[in-house]
Amino acid sequence: MSTIATKKRTPVEGSVEDEGRWVITDVSWGDYERLAKLLPPSFRLAFDGRNLEIMVAGVRHEMFGWLMMKFAEAVMDHREIDYFPAGRATWQRPEIERGIEADACYLLDPGKLEVAKAAHSKGSNDVADYPNPDLAIEVDISRPKVDRPGIYAEMGVPELWRLDGGTPVIERLGAEARYRPVEVSGWLGVNVAQLRRWVVEEDSSNAREWSRRMQAWVKKTYKRKKRRG
Repeated sequence: MSTIATKKRTPVEGSVEDEGRWVITDVSWGDYERLAKLLPPSFRLAFDGRNLEIMVAGVRHEMFGWLMMKFAEAVMDHREIDYFPAGRATWQRPEIERGIEADACYLLDPGKLEVAKAAHSKGSNDVADYPNPDLAIEVDISRPKVDRPGIYAEMGVPELWRLDGGTPVIERLGAEARYRPVEVSGWLGVNVAQLRRWVVEEDSSNAREWSRRMQAWVKKTYKRKKRRG
C-alpha cells in the first residue's frame, strides 16, 4: 500500500455535520492521485499544487448547492442556452497539477460542447476527454483550506457562482487570471440580487413549492433569447 508523505495536518474548526474541512500540506501530485483512488466519494478533494483539502459536506451544503444548480438550469432551459452538465465531476489535470470537484459545473462554450458531446457519445468516462467547465458552482459555508478559486483560475474556468458563507457572489475570470465580483453573469444574464433571492431569501423548506415559484419567476422575467459568455 502506498504511503502518503506529509509534514503537518491542520484540522478545520467546526463540526463535520456543518461542513468539515481538513488540509494536508506539502502533498505531491502522486500523493493526491493515490488518495483520490483510496478515499470514498463522500470525501471531496481539492488540490492546489501543494496543499490538499479533504472536505465532508453536510445537509445544508448540499441543499444550497441544489438550489443554485436548479436556478441555473431553469434559466438555461427557459432561455434555450445549450449546456452540458458535468455535475460533481472530479477535474484532475496533471498538466497543471491541479484537481477539484465542484458542487455543480457546466460546459457552455459552443466549441467545448461539441467536444463533450463527442466524448459522451463514445461513452467516455475519462475526464481527460472533456474540456474544463465554463461555469462552476461552489458552496463554501466554512472557509476553504486551500485556494479553490485559484484552482479554477489555473483551469481557465471563466465564471464562478459561489456561496461565500451565506452570501451568493458571481465572479468572472479577468485578464490577470484572478476572479473579480461582477453584478451580472456573462453566461446566463442573471444578476447577484436575483441569485441571492432564490438561493437565500426565498423559503426553500418545501423544495417542490420553491421550484414551482422559481420556474414561474424565470418564465415571467426572461425572454427566450440565447446568451453567450
